[in-house]
Amino acid sequence: MYTTSDFRNGLKIEFDGSPFIIVYFQHVKPGKGGAFVRTKLKNLKSGAVIEHTFRSGDKVEKPDLEEREMQFMYKMEGQFHFMDTRTYEQIYLDEGHVEGAGNYLIENLPVKILFYKGEPIGIDIPFFIDLKIVETEPGVRGDTVSGSTKPAKLESGALVSVPLFLNEGDVIKVDTRTGSYIERM
Repeated sequence: MYTTSDFRNGLKIEFDGSPFIIVYFQHVKPGKGGAFVRTKLKNLKSGAVIEHTFRSGDKVEKPDLEEREMQFMYKMEGQFHFMDTRTYEQIYLDEGHVEGAGNYLIENLPVKILFYKGEPIGIDIPFFIDLKIVETEPGVRGDTVSGSTKPAKLESGALVSVPLFLNEGDVIKVDTRTGSYIERM
């Protein structure tokens, strides 16, 4: 069990029978009355964000969460298929569970799948992924003006703004949290 003194951003708790992650919290000690903790919680199953106030000292359960290393196999009809690298068990997640991570999934990419009571509910992908540019305007020699960018389509289907000197076939490193270009590989 967790108490309100254990709260921190990113802590996963069970609240009202569902798994939540704490997005924001603030301990408040008013001049009159008891202390309390104001929180914003994101439901890990539905993605809904709620606000809730806990009294100081309230206790919440630890959720029955498990993280498994899996490998992305393919996408078909709005479903993303993954394989457990140890047991070869295959599962799929709908687009709602994958959210923005689906833009960066390529075949054989290792990912972590989050399970709640044996049911897959979410995905964690690496923060940085190397992807090949499959479509962009050709770069022109001397185009090194600082800050100028152009759109590029990557092998995963994502669109990223890249510097003018990059061409089709170049491999770049992308930050999956922000969707931004980091460097050419």
